[in-house]
Amino acid sequence: MTTQSAAIPAFKPAAASPALTAALLVTLIAAATIAGAWFFQLVLGIVPCPLCLEQRYAYYLAVPLGALTALAARSGAPRPLLLAGLAILALATLANAGLGAYHSGVEWGFWKGPTDCSGPVVNLGSAADLLSKLDTVKVVRCDEVQWRFLGLSLAGYNVLISLLMAAISASGFVATAKR
Repeated sequence: MTTQSAAIPAFKPAAASPALTAALLVTLIAAATIAGAWFFQLVLGIVPCPLCLEQRYAYYLAVPLGALTALAARSGAPRPLLLAGLAILALATLANAGLGAYHSGVEWGFWKGPTDCSGPVVNLGSAADLLSKLDTVKVVRCDEVQWRFLGLSLAGYNVLISLLMAAISASGFVATAKR
C-alpha cells in the first residue's frame, strides 16, 4: 500500500519557506506577548510605566508586519521583499531588547531612568479641589518593579522575548538569503 503523496507526485507537500516560518513564529510570539501585557494591565491591575508602554511599540509593529511578511512568503513574493520584512522585524525586536535592558537597569538601580512619569490626565477643576484630586492620581514609576517572577521583572522578560524574536527573524533572513 502506498501513501497518497507517493502515488501522486504532484501531491508532495511543499517545504515551508524559512521566511514564512520565521514570520509566523514572530507574529505568534508578539501577539501572545502583547496579550499577556494587556492581561497584566487589565485583569491583574498592574499599570504600565512610560517605558513599559514604549516597549509595546515593537510588538504593535511585529504583529502586522510579521503577518504581512508571512502572507508575502506564502504567496511567493520576491525575495528582496521578504528580506526587507525580516530585516525590519529583526532590527525592531533587537532595539526593543535594548530598551528592555535599559528599563531593567533602571529597575535595578544601575542608572537613572527618565524623569517623566505617567498618571491619568484629569481636569483638576478649582484650586480647592486640587489637593483632593492629586491624591487620586497614581503615578507609575519606571524604577519600581511591580511584579517579578524568578527574579526577573516584566522588562527583563521583554528582553528575553525580544532577543528570541530577533534571533528568529535573523535566522529566517539568513536562510531566505541563501535560497
